[in-house]
Amino acid sequence: MASDRLSDHPIRLLVSDVDGTLVRKDKSLAEATVDAAHRLIKASLTMTLISARPPSGILPIAKALGLTAPLGAFNGGTLVMPSGDILTARHLSAEASRSAIEIVRASGATTWAFADGNWFATDDTNPHVPHERRAAMVEPIVTEDFEALHGRIDKIVGVSDDVALIAKLQSDAQAALGENAEVSCSQTYYCDITHPLANKGDGIIALCAAIDIPLSETVAIGDMPNDIPMLKRAAVAIAMGQAPAEVKAEADWVSASNDDDGVAKAIDRILLPEVAKHRL
Repeated sequence: MASDRLSDHPIRLLVSDVDGTLVRKDKSLAEATVDAAHRLIKASLTMTLISARPPSGILPIAKALGLTAPLGAFNGGTLVMPSGDILTARHLSAEASRSAIEIVRASGATTWAFADGNWFATDDTNPHVPHERRAAMVEPIVTEDFEALHGRIDKIVGVSDDVALIAKLQSDAQAALGENAEVSCSQTYYCDITHPLANKGDGIIALCAAIDIPLSETVAIGDMPNDIPMLKRAAVAIAMGQAPAEVKAEADWVSASNDDDGVAKAIDRILLPEVAKHRL
């Protein structure tokens, strides 16, 4: 644990990242995590999720956890109810998505695009396709032609295991797209390009507004650099044990890794005792 600081306000909301945080490396949801979420809800706290995943990839998890509040898909660009009803959706402009796809293609990375509830990919042989199948819970539609999707694209992803390539792609996309898009890495091999407000900083603000709980009563937990904007905004920030140093540096607490039930341990060792303290 990195700090003794906790919120001066009662904790009423937990906002959790999904991949690398809530689920294990194999994308499974541990029974310990489900049980801890149920204890949290029984203590009258609200829990929600925010993820780079599409709605199809977070709705089954929300159901397993028994969540009832709005959820943030595409890094908060889309707010969706556990029923599947879309509250808001922010799409890349047609101009931005055309430029983004050109930049990703020029980089040599595999190109993915998410639109209309579907996942479009330039090939289905990329080694990360099986993982994305489990995360997005949809099958890829193989295509080289994204033209008809422009104006409705939720997220574009450049996919490569070449770390230097992804770093250059992120830099090039940020320079070219500027304020017209958000560019971040949800994994070391994924460069995500979304609407400018589809980022976890603005996403946690939107979720708090939709749920009607202020940031001052909110805990956020995550593991990757794209989680840092929400960790900075939440009253209390928790990093996963396997998170890189730059993420841990923004956290008030560091939990165990995702494969060691880090979210469950954060709930039982940090959140529930804090709730009990405020109720004394």
